[in-house]
Amino acid sequence: MAAMVLAAARVLLRGSGSWRCSRLRSGAPSRRQFSGGGAYPHVPLSSPLPGVPKPVFATVDGQEKFETKVTTLDNGLRVASQNKFGQFCTVGILINSGSRYEAKYLSGIAHFLEKLAFSSTDRFESKDEILLTLEKHGGICDCQTSRDTTMYAVSADSKGLDTVVGLLADVVLHPRLTDEEIEMTRMAVRFELEDLNMRPDPEPLLTEMIHEAAYRENTVGLHRFCPTENIAKIDREVLHSYLRNYYTPDRMVLAGVGVEHQHLVECARKYLLGTQPAWGCEKAVDVDRSVAQYTGGVVKLERDMSNVSLGPAPFPELTHIMIGLESCSFLEEDFIPFAVLNMMMGGGGSFSAGGPGKGMFTRLYLNVLNRHHWMYNATSYHHSYEDTGLLCVHASADPRQVREMVEILTKEFILMAGTVDVVELERAKTQLMSMLMMNLESRPVIFEDVGRQVLATRSRKLPHELCALIRSVKPEDIRRVASQMLRRKPAVAALGDLSHLPAYEHIQAALSSRDGRLPRTYRLFR
Repeated sequence: MAAMVLAAARVLLRGSGSWRCSRLRSGAPSRRQFSGGGAYPHVPLSSPLPGVPKPVFATVDGQEKFETKVTTLDNGLRVASQNKFGQFCTVGILINSGSRYEAKYLSGIAHFLEKLAFSSTDRFESKDEILLTLEKHGGICDCQTSRDTTMYAVSADSKGLDTVVGLLADVVLHPRLTDEEIEMTRMAVRFELEDLNMRPDPEPLLTEMIHEAAYRENTVGLHRFCPTENIAKIDREVLHSYLRNYYTPDRMVLAGVGVEHQHLVECARKYLLGTQPAWGCEKAVDVDRSVAQYTGGVVKLERDMSNVSLGPAPFPELTHIMIGLESCSFLEEDFIPFAVLNMMMGGGGSFSAGGPGKGMFTRLYLNVLNRHHWMYNATSYHHSYEDTGLLCVHASADPRQVREMVEILTKEFILMAGTVDVVELERAKTQLMSMLMMNLESRPVIFEDVGRQVLATRSRKLPHELCALIRSVKPEDIRRVASQMLRRKPAVAALGDLSHLPAYEHIQAALSSRDGRLPRTYRLFR
């Protein structure tokens, strides 16, 4: 055995020796051209190498050249694109439809359509076939609905643009809506409603409640989630009736980021022009064009919040309150001052460790959470639509301290129309601009921004234009919009143990007062 090993070693050594000799005999090893300085020793680095083709670089001319190109097809559909260098693109169809248009229909249709998205179509037998088609181009898909917009989107390799647009057109205009798919959607909706009522974070439910209180039984106050009693009533006929009125070309935008505009227009003409949808070509006759009517009011939901923890560690029992006032639509000039005001209020959870962008110097942290340790949360939100808006503050605390918590919130609302410190205003404006610019680093966010703006205004404001508007906000602008807002009736949403919740009339009186204090109540018996 040892002899065999030695013989093998000798063979290897001879081989390596012969290889060394042959290499030496053949001279210096070949060198790749341009791989080292020895190839062109007399050419300085500042000069191009001889014989090398002139490079062609991507160029942008003019002011940023982030402008969005928009083309309107003969059927009214708008095609919008934003160039962005890279291998992948995000393309989708945004539709002016959502829960606000369901006044004449069963509530929950938009919610159903969101769950039915990317199911079987005339060309694709199943959702799996759609996903396999997208996988060939490294693609993923998603559908989201809100109160006023439905969005179908795909991110994939730019080389598959023709396939992606064809797939999107088929998903939007030619869904099969089989009985099996509708039944599966009913199960998915039931599960989501159960999850909404069980989750420890009450913010989605409170947002639904505050809209219902602010816009009683109209437009954005209609249910965004399908009510339980409507789940069994929604079928293919109901869905087709809704789609016939709201999935029309004039209410759609095909938006793309990372694509050539002319190529996207050609794909749109190929797949979205002159095609007959699954529900027929009858003209839309029952389109809801209602303008949002702010009513104010209160929505209460008494619930035991002592056992919401999903794990072994118990959560403290909390009562959640959200107070809102009407602001303005995103089409008005005051939208920017309201956005700055919302950033100035800021807030968050009481357990936050801070960090960049956490808003530790916002008013709801400095004036509320830092001074009242028993409050678990105080956060400002701003919801804006094409004809109205809602600025609200969500807070949570022990049920026994609800009255004191509400008074703290009403005082903060009154202070919005008071003195505005220049330093806090500049910090809020800087934070808003930085959030805007950082979000627009993401391709899907650019896509959504392009689609929503073109859908609402037929054009798009560039980031540097928005930053200029933010910089121009002055303290008097904040005081003015806050004073206008405080003249409205409040909207109140309350969840949990509400035994200590002040009367709605008392909250309204506090917001109409100079100091935001609740009227004193006296009891004969304690």
